[in-house]
Amino acid sequence: MTAAVRARGLGRKYGRRWALSDCTLDIPSGRVAGLVGPNGAGKTTLLSLAAGHLAPSVGTIEVVGGRPGSDMGKVGFVAQETPVYAALSVADHLRLGARLNPGWDAALARDRIERLGLDPSLRAGRLSGGQRAQLALTLGIAKRPELLILDEPVASLDPLARREFLQGLMEAAAEHELSVLLSSHLVSDLERVCDHLVVLVGSRVRVTGEVDELLATHHRLTGPRRDPATLPADQHVVSASHTDRQSTLLVRTGTPIHDPAWTVGQVTLEDLVLAYMSEPADTSRIDRPALEVHR
Repeated sequence: MTAAVRARGLGRKYGRRWALSDCTLDIPSGRVAGLVGPNGAGKTTLLSLAAGHLAPSVGTIEVVGGRPGSDMGKVGFVAQETPVYAALSVADHLRLGARLNPGWDAALARDRIERLGLDPSLRAGRLSGGQRAQLALTLGIAKRPELLILDEPVASLDPLARREFLQGLMEAAAEHELSVLLSSHLVSDLERVCDHLVVLVGSRVRVTGEVDELLATHHRLTGPRRDPATLPADQHVVSASHTDRQSTLLVRTGTPIHDPAWTVGQVTLEDLVLAYMSEPADTSRIDRPALEVHR
């Protein structure tokens, strides 16, 4: 099956600074993939490379089996500002979409606008933030792409508008069999809609894989204070914290943990993301290379 996004040794440099470095990942088709990381981690750079807006400095990237930008009809892009034209009406946006996109699905666009209750004669400048975001999403979906890329599309929305946007995104992805790459700072949003995860930190991929498998292979261990270097070799320490008497570790392992000294707890997606985003703790057993999980 063709990957929605495949990168090998991908990097982008601005002057002397690497905005993205040594990025190797595979995002399978048909997934809603969440891209998360701190500011400056390289998220927008990766999305811009995937959309064909930037060229790599090193390495390669393919989207839906081809070079980014070679067939713009296959990729839809919704930027963080959910750009629409304030002076144009909703209907004007749909007409513009039809002119610019050979594969435009007018019926899909019209039906979605009706379901959203948007007045086609209303100018975009008079829409709420949530309505503008929904209009931008409609434009992205109605071009019938194979991959839809969204860069922080709900960052400025209130919780209700954010939930409605994400609900619409999930419905569209299921109905039209879209692959989606969604960047967000809000882990709760990713938890709601994503089945694949990419965590970027310091311009590098720290972990990527199927959400269910990542959660199944990461555990929180709590027990008497211990040097993480004494753990079995197959227990990779992601983060560690210690008190005088107790250690709390987040580890990744594919095998059961039988040591009775540990209390083993489940981790949430937020626990996992924050652990990889945090600075390494005082342990010599923290995984530093990017980790990938494959089915």
